[in-house]
Amino acid sequence: MVVRIRLARHGVRNRPFYHIVVANARAPRDGKHIAKVGLYDPIPNQQGIKKIELEADKIKYWLSVGAQPSDTVARLLSKSGFDFTTLKDENKSKNKPNTESELVEKLESK
Repeated sequence: MVVRIRLARHGVRNRPFYHIVVANARAPRDGKHIAKVGLYDPIPNQQGIKKIELEADKIKYWLSVGAQPSDTVARLLSKSGFDFTTLKDENKSKNKPNTESELVEKLESK
């Protein structure tokens, strides 16, 4: 099952806001989701600031277990200072040996 971190639209016509959710890639946009991990309001307030609320712990967890952010969510995460590329690299390095000697050590230990 492919899990995505994406936006689910809520609000009324011409006044949208989005929940950042973790959902099955085949589920509909506003359909059933696994977890809610944030909120995004694209309409700026009087100071011109758009509201983004993120639950960093939950996002880090879902990225570490293999959830893939959509393009829009990836852009929002990077703008808010969230570095999700290192989490993917750490997860890959835990599973795969980096050098030939580490591969030999793993094979010998089995």
